[in-house]
Amino acid sequence: MIELKARVNSPIAIRVWLGKHGARKVGAFHQVDTYYQIPQGRLKLREVEGTPNAELIYYEREDVAGPKRSSVLILEIQDPNALKQILGRIVGIKVVVDKVREIFFYENIQVNLDQVSGLGSFVEFELVTSQNLKNQEQGSAKVEKLREQLGISPKDLQRYSYSDLI
Repeated sequence: MIELKARVNSPIAIRVWLGKHGARKVGAFHQVDTYYQIPQGRLKLREVEGTPNAELIYYEREDVAGPKRSSVLILEIQDPNALKQILGRIVGIKVVVDKVREIFFYENIQVNLDQVSGLGSFVEFELVTSQNLKNQEQGSAKVEKLREQLGISPKDLQRYSYSDLI
């Protein structure tokens, strides 16, 4: 997967651009991500308001500004409260990230407009690619092109996860 995250001043301008260029809006979701203290990578339990299940997400990602490679494993959890208690006791909670995420699809790129409590507004691009280096390079170029089309400045690119920024 190739990802890019940037701080944005005007999510409205991005919404308008996406609408004019045929992006499909999936919806808006209140998400709470509980991050756990682990020695490598990042582990979070994602709960989405209005859904009974959650996702346990482990990922390793480069901490660079701009398009970055990411390896992600996701497990659906039917009893998030029990798992949250178990993981909290075993490894400890690092931080809780509370956000409202609007999800759009532009071509094959998932575009997330995030309003993160305590941090502000962000846009994230996620493009699923194979592990093939050529595919990842093409994916990075495609994500970079969308960044330019949306007028996102390189100075607004973020290196780290929300869990590291809070």
